[in-house]
Amino acid sequence: MQRKAYVPGIAALLAALLAGCTGGSGSNSKAADPKPGDVSVNTPAAQPGKYRTLPEACAAVSHDSLDSLLPGIKQITDQDQRDTAYEGQATLTYDTDRRVGCGWKVESTDATDHLSVDFERVVSYDNAVSDDSRAEDIYATEETAANLPEASASATPSDTASATGSATPSTSASTSASSTSSASASTSAGPSQTPADLQPRKLSGLGDEAFLDDKLNSGSSTAQQRTVTVVFRTSNVIVRIEYAEQPTASTGTPDSEEMQDKARNLARKLVDRFND
Repeated sequence: MQRKAYVPGIAALLAALLAGCTGGSGSNSKAADPKPGDVSVNTPAAQPGKYRTLPEACAAVSHDSLDSLLPGIKQITDQDQRDTAYEGQATLTYDTDRRVGCGWKVESTDATDHLSVDFERVVSYDNAVSDDSRAEDIYATEETAANLPEASASATPSDTASATGSATPSTSASTSASSTSSASASTSAGPSQTPADLQPRKLSGLGDEAFLDDKLNSGSSTAQQRTVTVVFRTSNVIVRIEYAEQPTASTGTPDSEEMQDKARNLARKLVDRFND
């Protein structure tokens, strides 16, 4: 009889405890529903880039452009060999949706010419950063690495002449003559006197942003190899063009202006291809 007297009391105590636990869990669940601090749900993803695919690199350069950049192609008499030269060599990549490239190397009677094109489609994996913004960062890094000279850093010969010619009226003629002769001598001495419009620089009117680099280096022989590089960005795609020439004659030096014009003409055609 004593045991039966205690059972109702224990049951009442358990019921009270269960009621309290149920009320507590309800209040905790309401506090967890809004998920404070989780703002990703309400943050819109950054805009994807304009381009979702890339062109086939070896087919992106026309035969007319290759004839201009690689004059040795027209000197190939065998048609099969000429067709092979036009085809180029595709660059090995592991994701052709993200990066493709192609290279050509052709010898002529006067020089050996190299051309390569590289297309990179930039994709941002950060929802807060757009594809275009990520491409801008990559392009900016490459432009910085090119160490482009400041436009104001290069003084023209006329500036130098006017500065030295203002010494005295009696010596202005001789000073001008000596300045002219020394200027012409130094101009022929090396690439340090390259005109400002041919120096490595930013380019306008080519994609969203672009730059050109021009280097003259000694090759495997005594002949000097010139390499002109044009890099431009259009939306989330970065295009790199590298054009190099090494003369056959040991004393030859590739013409900077001619090579730059050819590389820029190709860049403009590739921009138009992306805009089609």
